[in-house]
Amino acid sequence: MTVIDETQTSLTEIGTLIRGARQNRGLTQTQLAERLGTSQSAIARIEQGSQNLSVELLSRINAALDADLLSIGTPRASHLRVTGGQRLSGTITVKSSKNGAVALLCASLLNRGRTTLRSVARIVEVDRIVDVLRSIGVRATWSADGKDLEIVPPAELDLSSIDADAARRTRSIIMFLGPLLGREQSFELPYAGGCDLGTRTVEPHMIALRPFGLDVVATAGNYEATVSSISTDRGDGPTVILTERGDTVTENALMAAARHPGVTTIRNASPNYMVQDLCFYLELLGVRIEGIGTTTLRVHGVRDIDTDVEYSPGEDPVEAMSLLTAGIVTDSEITVARVPIEFMEIELATLAEMGLSYTLSPEYAAANGRTRLVDVTVHPSQLRAPIDKIHPMPFPGLNIDNLPFFAVIAATASGTTLIHDWVYDNRAIHLTDLTRLGADVRLLDPHRLDVTGPTRWSGAEVSCPPALRPAVVILLAMLAAKGTSVLRNVDIIARGYEQLQERLIELGAQIETFRD
Repeated sequence: MTVIDETQTSLTEIGTLIRGARQNRGLTQTQLAERLGTSQSAIARIEQGSQNLSVELLSRINAALDADLLSIGTPRASHLRVTGGQRLSGTITVKSSKNGAVALLCASLLNRGRTTLRSVARIVEVDRIVDVLRSIGVRATWSADGKDLEIVPPAELDLSSIDADAARRTRSIIMFLGPLLGREQSFELPYAGGCDLGTRTVEPHMIALRPFGLDVVATAGNYEATVSSISTDRGDGPTVILTERGDTVTENALMAAARHPGVTTIRNASPNYMVQDLCFYLELLGVRIEGIGTTTLRVHGVRDIDTDVEYSPGEDPVEAMSLLTAGIVTDSEITVARVPIEFMEIELATLAEMGLSYTLSPEYAAANGRTRLVDVTVHPSQLRAPIDKIHPMPFPGLNIDNLPFFAVIAATASGTTLIHDWVYDNRAIHLTDLTRLGADVRLLDPHRLDVTGPTRWSGAEVSCPPALRPAVVILLAMLAAKGTSVLRNVDIIARGYEQLQERLIELGAQIETFRD
């Protein structure tokens, strides 16, 4: 009997695929177990990634779910075939934040007690961090329904056994620096990876963490970190002035300050959604934080944290923007439920300036009791180009990750829109792939695009850009394009979205997954 080796293919990733396919077929774990002649508990273990799978069992699961979840032998890339030009309808619900979940997973290392995260985004990026946590001795267990995650760190972390492959495939590994410097005197982390968005320096992280005694030397393939003691005689922590108001930089500083004695002041902090999620979680751990939602944070550190807590990450504003864009570009009326309005106000104001008609429900609270939510219904509208350029800014400005969606929206509007993506070196270049579908997109320089509409979209075959948001933008444009389009090598979309194509199908999109 041949067994799939966990070192070759992550059992967690396979389990996620099986769970998604099962849910897409409307089956319970018990029903799938009956088809396979096994127990519900066995299905639960498989979906949690805690049970080895034989080739024979995987083939039976494929047959039971009428799916090709994993090819045996040489891996085959996934592609999407989209029949566009269809109007969408119905309601779709925003899932919890991927960026918030990743930060909370890293922050769980601060707590010697049990952390239970509710309704966690089940995406590749999350699974990679979970794989890293498990490799260093953390007990990470998914609930039977695959929604909640229980995390219990060991008394001592086994950093020598870190899953280097999983770590190198995510840039989020850089956020281990903040919590680890409070636990370890020296440690190594693999180089961070992620999307192809040009050069992104780690120096802002070093600037944020040096006041806590961290020194990092880059060697062949690793960051070598040492932590020296710093004086706390006055009872106050350091004042950290961030040279870049970055989300992950702020999160690293927050995690370092959480277990640092005294009061740490962080200036030029990001107040963005994932940072607020982290603050709310740290408060449950007993860390008092003043200034949440502002650019100055005062963190009252706690030397030792050992408490059992539960937390529900807030909803994802970038996913909300993605789903709203699907309705806008297909000239449809859809409702996007559970939109975190505080982090979407500039986007909606910009869309209103462009002529979009939409309605908002009354506000209500998220499961964490802190995030404000609304349901947004977009209506078919005649859009026009805005007078001013569209550009991102740190929160409360237009979200940097939401900017790419305005490229495809601008392509449906009358007139020319200047889009200025000043943050990333290469992302604007990836958005020129919209021309393959009929859009008039001119690259002015590596950071600026002129987009002229309205576009008469037509189907085409496009290879997925090597960056998450541009990849989704191409998919959304294909929904508007008449005829059949093919988007090749779409695995990158799973880094940031859970079952995106299946959920779009529920709105009426015609999307088929296939492999060569």
